[in-house]
Amino acid sequence: MTPPPVPADAALRGHVITFRGNPFLMPSDAALVDEPDGLVIVQAGRITHVGPYGQTVAHLPPGLDVTDYRGCLISAGFVDMHVHYPQLPMIAAYGEQLLEWLERYTFPTERRFADAAYATAIARQFLSELLRGGTTTAAVYCTVHPQSVNAFFAESTRLGTRMVAGKVLMDRNAPDYLRDTAQQGHDESLALIERWHGKNRQHYAVTPRFAPTSTPAQLEAAGSLLARDDTLFMQTHLAENRAEVDWVAELFPESRSYLDVYDRAGLVRPRSVMGHAIHIDEHDMQRCHATGCALAHCPTSNLFLGSGTFRLFDALSPTRLVRTGLGTDVGAGTSLSHLQSMNEAYKIAQTAGHTLHPVQAFWLATAGGAQALHLDDVIGTVAPGMDADLCILDPKATPLQALRVQMCDSTADLMFTLMMLGDDRSIRATYVAGRLLHDRDMETGL
Repeated sequence: MTPPPVPADAALRGHVITFRGNPFLMPSDAALVDEPDGLVIVQAGRITHVGPYGQTVAHLPPGLDVTDYRGCLISAGFVDMHVHYPQLPMIAAYGEQLLEWLERYTFPTERRFADAAYATAIARQFLSELLRGGTTTAAVYCTVHPQSVNAFFAESTRLGTRMVAGKVLMDRNAPDYLRDTAQQGHDESLALIERWHGKNRQHYAVTPRFAPTSTPAQLEAAGSLLARDDTLFMQTHLAENRAEVDWVAELFPESRSYLDVYDRAGLVRPRSVMGHAIHIDEHDMQRCHATGCALAHCPTSNLFLGSGTFRLFDALSPTRLVRTGLGTDVGAGTSLSHLQSMNEAYKIAQTAGHTLHPVQAFWLATAGGAQALHLDDVIGTVAPGMDADLCILDPKATPLQALRVQMCDSTADLMFTLMMLGDDRSIRATYVAGRLLHDRDMETGL
């Protein structure tokens, strides 16, 4: 296996944006750290100094050159809370809502990941696309095949990215070629945990696909894995589609709600991530708040499949805040770019009578996602001691963006143009542990 890369030193000059607090709980201008001419110094993959260029340059180590990104924003790398790497080849598949879409497109696509070489090729392309979009950490679903997990973690280790991922568990209501058993799923997951979890920036997530495709025995086996180690993650889907919610009620009549199905199995806990959570009630919001369980808001996917609209401002209510971040949910999601996720999240909020401030949107995509994953001690903000996972945003990436920027009179307005007009072209560069892994203007294969 290829050893992980050595973290790098770097010095980046540009317009630094990051966060000192949650803009859903405090005024946006108070939450935003805004340094128009800033310097970020990185040594051995971690940020050592951040501040105004004129003051911070005094801390520059001898011989370390400054990369000049003036005119661009320097941000923490984006955090994707919910995405399926095996579905990349079927992104933008026409037609159907959730359950029919899974049968028609998803399951046949995932069958191909029994081939380790194919899994490696898609994992490599997927990670390249994430970095092209400025995303440096993601919570990733693999397939039921252990080789799909090994391929993904091996590629992530090769690049040095911090990733959360796991083998999908499905022992019913799925094609024969994608089913495991409760015991098989447990044993294969345990072997993968022992091989990858907590090593070289890789984190394992116990991953039942969703309640309808796991028997109670499999969900209980997943809970037993989590009980072994409280640093493990758990990811699954929750209340994405009304037909799915009705199906769960039929399959688990003894449970109060869809979330309760997972709760009874010990899956609702810190480092648990529930994808979508569109159709849940106040009782379940309270339960997520109490347990530290997180929700992944997946705007492009929810709109594409017609699943419904997530109640973002309800989830982030100060009265019982629920950890929340953004997910692309590719392949139902239509873009791996979190600029596009922010774009659609803004529109969804508008339809619910809320205005999503650009500072709030960028917080969700960075610090909010890191907090939701309980990784905010290492990623999500640009501050001394944090891993140097950074993205450089070019607000003039296209002629139209350059024209619009002429009208900007604040940093927040600049951020808003990026989230409404931007995409992967707006990512000038992406750094992982201080290493330049994507440069828009000097494309090289990863």
